[in-house]
Amino acid sequence: MAWNQPGNGGNKDRDPWKNQGGNDQGPPDLDEALRKFFAKLGLGGNKGSGGSGKSGIPAKGVGIIAVLAVIIWFIAGFYTVKEADRGVVLRFGNFHTLVESGLHWRPVFIDTVEHVDVNNIRSDSTEGFMLTQDENVVVVQLDVQYRIVDPRNYLFNVDNADQVLSRATDSALRYVVGHTTMDEVLTRGREDVRARTLDLLERTIDPYSMGLQIVDINLLPARPPEEVKEAFDDAIAAQEDEERFIREAEAYAREVEPLARGQVRRMLQEAQAYKEQITLEAQGEVARFNELLPQYKNAPQVTRERIYLDTLQDLYAKTPKVLVDVEGSNNMMYLPLDKILEKQGRRVNDLSPLRVPTDSNMNQSGNSGNSSSSGTDSGRTNTRGGGR
Repeated sequence: MAWNQPGNGGNKDRDPWKNQGGNDQGPPDLDEALRKFFAKLGLGGNKGSGGSGKSGIPAKGVGIIAVLAVIIWFIAGFYTVKEADRGVVLRFGNFHTLVESGLHWRPVFIDTVEHVDVNNIRSDSTEGFMLTQDENVVVVQLDVQYRIVDPRNYLFNVDNADQVLSRATDSALRYVVGHTTMDEVLTRGREDVRARTLDLLERTIDPYSMGLQIVDINLLPARPPEEVKEAFDDAIAAQEDEERFIREAEAYAREVEPLARGQVRRMLQEAQAYKEQITLEAQGEVARFNELLPQYKNAPQVTRERIYLDTLQDLYAKTPKVLVDVEGSNNMMYLPLDKILEKQGRRVNDLSPLRVPTDSNMNQSGNSGNSSSSGTDSGRTNTRGGGR
């Protein structure tokens, strides 16, 4: 019957250690339980006669227990370090050695191992409202990527190296932004801000020897506070238009400049060619007059007349207009040689100069506008070359 079962003779205070017959069994004997356990294992027995003696653990059983404990302790000392990790072994809480990846053994309760990931890149970010040099407030966010290069320094040189790096990053970013204008932070100076922040951060954490190496930092696009965002958008749009106009002007300059340089070179070449032409012509004239000089000295009058006639021939060959002045008459005749020759299909420059009858007694060195030609039976005329 169950303990304190209702309806059992009205007795509601029965002893749980009594059987149904009312005999008092008492609490279980711990020594008896141990004795039975070791008896089953064949490691213990009874002392005294009739089983009235106390049970105990023999020396053989104690040795086996000790051996089992040593085996368990030895097996528990094996541990594995992952490929990306390095193991930092601590002996009684102090640094002992570094172990590479793989299977290792340590004495349990004497050595402990801290696993540190040294291959994977870690990331941390900082963000907040920051005051620029021109006293404007901007929201700046920066991501820093780093990895652990010295596990011992990472664990023991500073307390919580990751948190120290985060605070150093925030401090370096605020310092750089505080010495930069708002326009540079928002637009054209972002790369400079990133480079200066990286340099300042490295110089800040180097004295602490935290065992960390900065891989790279990424400055996310800064933005103004929401209250003034529209005004900032207008300012940025104006700056973009300015940059666009500058690029268009530079493109136009790159297009026009080569043409101008080509024209300059062409003009220089033409000038050089003209210079050489004039020089050669002048040298030719000098040579011609040097050749005429001995002839002039031998026959001055004949040479002078010949030069005069050659000069008139050249002048008349170059003009299409001839004026004929008849002596004793007030009428002057105009001969349009260019029109006449166009009708005949001949070029003016290919013909010899026109010769008209003149007075044979006319002085050839007289009037500069008159020229003399061979006389005929039709009369005497004077010719003048040139325009009206």
